[in-house]
Amino acid sequence: MGNKKIGIYPGTFDPITNGHLDIIKRALKLFDLVIVAVGENPYKKTLFSMEERLYLIREAIKEIPENNRIEVESFSGLLVDFAKKKSACAIIRGLRAVSDFEYEMQLALMNRKLSNNIDTVFLLTSLKWIFLSSSIIKEVARFGGKVDDLVPKIVAEKLKEKFNKKGGDLSPF
Repeated sequence: MGNKKIGIYPGTFDPITNGHLDIIKRALKLFDLVIVAVGENPYKKTLFSMEERLYLIREAIKEIPENNRIEVESFSGLLVDFAKKKSACAIIRGLRAVSDFEYEMQLALMNRKLSNNIDTVFLLTSLKWIFLSSSIIKEVARFGGKVDDLVPKIVAEKLKEKFNKKGGDLSPF
């Protein structure tokens, strides 16, 4: 095989959900290597630290048979710079609803302007996960709701730990 087709799947992944895993599995059908790129966004207050998010993703992808074709890394700065450094041909984005599309299209067009060698590939979320977001998961878990069938087992455990320590405190920190 000549050049490897590398796709970057960026996100905050705070935390990773079954919807994210579905996108990763489907991206593996299109790319030789999928790099899950965990972004350091100074404007987003995360529940899990960068180290925790990387750990949770690495644990979660163990259930994917082709996990030897998945890398998990953190990055900061412009996504296209990271993608160039990794020799990626595409950025992978999951779309849940029409409301996601306008924002995602703006990002894709800006990334295309910054580097016309990197395309954005949109994968529609499977119907089973269309309502799912990390924010909703955290909200439900914060108030003791059951999220076990929506996130990997390790994530469900870590969410319980986080919120049980807090005794119902609504602040993530």
